[in-house]
Amino acid sequence: MNEFALLLAATLSAGTVLAIAALGLLINERAGIVNLGAEGMMLVAAIAGFATAVHTHNDWLAFAAGAAAGAVMAAAFGLLVIWLNTNQYATGLALSLFGTGFSAFVGIRYTQEKLAERPHFEVPGLADLPFVGPALFRQHPMVYLAVALMLGLAWFLYRSRAGLVLRAVGESPESAHALGYPVRRIRLAAVVAGGALCGVAGAYLSVIYTPLWVEGMTAGKGWIALALTTFATWRPARVLLGAYLFGGVTMLQFHLQGEGVQVASQFLTMLPYLATIVVLVLISRNPAWIRANMPASIGKPFFPGG
Repeated sequence: MNEFALLLAATLSAGTVLAIAALGLLINERAGIVNLGAEGMMLVAAIAGFATAVHTHNDWLAFAAGAAAGAVMAAAFGLLVIWLNTNQYATGLALSLFGTGFSAFVGIRYTQEKLAERPHFEVPGLADLPFVGPALFRQHPMVYLAVALMLGLAWFLYRSRAGLVLRAVGESPESAHALGYPVRRIRLAAVVAGGALCGVAGAYLSVIYTPLWVEGMTAGKGWIALALTTFATWRPARVLLGAYLFGGVTMLQFHLQGEGVQVASQFLTMLPYLATIVVLVLISRNPAWIRANMPASIGKPFFPGG
């Protein structure tokens, strides 16, 4: 039972990386923009956050640095695709490739660096409860902030006027423009916000979850986060559920290896990505359901006055 509690705790921690990044990408796609550069943004944010933590010994400054790095890269992407009308998919892939190479170059001197011992967090009065204490109430505050972010984003999208405008821009930018809304600026704001969240996820990965810097350390998590938005049919609560599902699959491979299960380690490493493919294949069997939930103008450029 205690091992299961620890596995559940590890699942929540692993899922937090995916959840924060996927919620950021959800904001982008609700505004009609597809950003395939999540992997690159997370890597640059990971080295920015790790370097900041090394020099300042302050995790929250590291998160701020990661958010800033992700936001800057997303702003560059936004200017290219929203104002210069470059292809969203090609520009996103270029951003991912750039982030992978740039982070590897900048991070060379940090590969041997180590952070001070990470602080342990507990929720007073709840952390000592049997099973649920170690499973749920001994997490880093960012784990709980991810849940709060999901709730806040759900309220924003479905209960606030600004969220309604954002969704309108993703559904029909022409109609939103005709009503006087600055479609391009709204899309840019959504892209920057999404990039900042991807940056926070990258910083959490290198500063808290690992904590160290290794070239290419995201290992495809940016792509899984991107797939999660489709898996969740663009709903914040489903994004969180999906993130924990994939986090659980990731942790299961380590648990099985620790238990000495006689399965090739390469196959166990494949599990999270295999699960991603299986889920997307199952979802794609019902394209009408996806179309009913997908923002109508996702991935489509907008030309004001055109």
